[in-house]
Amino acid sequence: MNEPTLLQLQCFDALVAEGSFAAAAARLNRTHPTVHAAVRALEAQVGMVLLDRAGYRVTLTVEGAAYHERVMQFLRQYENLRREAAQLAAGQEAELRVVVGDLCPLTETLGTLKRFFETSSGTRLTLLFEAISGPWERLQNGECDLIFHHLDKPSPAIESVELFEVKLVPVAAPGYIKSLSVGSLTPNDLSPYVQCIIRDTSKQSSDANYYLIEGAPTCTVPDQLMKRELIVQGLAWGHMPYHLVAGDLEKKRLVSLEGRHLQGAALKHYAARLRDAAHGPIAQRLWSQLLERGAR
Repeated sequence: MNEPTLLQLQCFDALVAEGSFAAAAARLNRTHPTVHAAVRALEAQVGMVLLDRAGYRVTLTVEGAAYHERVMQFLRQYENLRREAAQLAAGQEAELRVVVGDLCPLTETLGTLKRFFETSSGTRLTLLFEAISGPWERLQNGECDLIFHHLDKPSPAIESVELFEVKLVPVAAPGYIKSLSVGSLTPNDLSPYVQCIIRDTSKQSSDANYYLIEGAPTCTVPDQLMKRELIVQGLAWGHMPYHLVAGDLEKKRLVSLEGRHLQGAALKHYAARLRDAAHGPIAQRLWSQLLERGAR
């Protein structure tokens, strides 16, 4: 029996990630028949039915789900090996992939990256922006070298350095919360009002639930800037990073809802990376600079 090929494994993984043969083909820059044939051949070679094709969309069988976990591990190891070889051949990385989380102070975060890459012009910075669980999913899937985000679930597989703290404050436009004393607001008092939340960019379902009031009407937006504008216009309320609304609070465009029952929070933000991944000389130099900053 022939062994599975790299293309077959890549097609299988892309199909699971994208949910359809057409989307998988587009992701891999292959034709639909090529992906379909590769996955069929993979099933024949491993002697298992990996996909349930009975529904409108293909889904994983129990055996397929277990096999896919192994495939993802192999492809991450292969990608690390490929990148490490390129780094060794070139003497430095051609690219660093960095993910910035939705709550990060952009001035400080991007300023740090700008200063570093001014002296590392031979390495291209690929910058991605993700929300909620998206940065951690990118990191754990080996899709980036480094993330800037808050640390929800510490893990020995992750090494991190604390950089700054982000304060979150519940806010609304003046008059949006009617006939209530702001300082004594309870979550039940806010249940009739629309709460604005950020869309989680992770592909897998997440149990992250940041200050969501159960049963309240919600509106979902892709980023903090749109969330701020929607709240300023009096269409909803929500928790916002203080650095994005400090001016609005000072000029009375927004009011803080923080009180005894409805509190804000302070989230520590970190630079984080996979401990055992292949880190080239440029990535290592950036990490060393971040460690120096975190130690101040």
